[in-house]
Amino acid sequence: MTTPSDDAARPVPVRVVLPADPVLGHPEQEVVARWWRRRQPEAGWVYLVGLPSYQGREDGGVEAAGYRVWVRAAQHVRPMDGVGNDQVPTEPLASAPPSVVREVFGERRPSGRVLAKVREGRGPARGVPHAPDGEEAPEGAPLLDVQRVLNVAENPGTRLCTLRGCAQELTPMLRGFDRIGDS
Repeated sequence: MTTPSDDAARPVPVRVVLPADPVLGHPEQEVVARWWRRRQPEAGWVYLVGLPSYQGREDGGVEAAGYRVWVRAAQHVRPMDGVGNDQVPTEPLASAPPSVVREVFGERRPSGRVLAKVREGRGPARGVPHAPDGEEAPEGAPLLDVQRVLNVAENPGTRLCTLRGCAQELTPMLRGFDRIGDS
């Protein structure tokens, strides 16, 4: 991939499709433009093309000019016979900058909770909701959504795990957000 400056690059001719204008009654049109460069972001190829235009001079005259704009390749560009795209400079796909949130907080934990069942003597089994990536989380336990975890947590035999934030996240939802400052 080459990335010469615009001064060193020679544009390649390409057909650019201009959209129809239903208000004025104009159909879709094709114009020959200059293809300066291309890049491939996640959404697909885009091309920098120079569309022919005119501009006014200070003396009141008009002169030929060009207007450069990035267009989506698939919707707005048609190749010209005998012209290859290997002559067009390609900008490498820039990697996304690291997320500041991810930098500060680290990788995102899996969402949901898993339930570890605890049997202590007689009576019904008790449960402890855990983060799925927690040390005490049972292997292969099904992931429970928030509503199911809240239903389990309302059971008097349930103890909320304090190691990975389960108790801190669920207590306000169980007891009301107004009571956060009370404890």
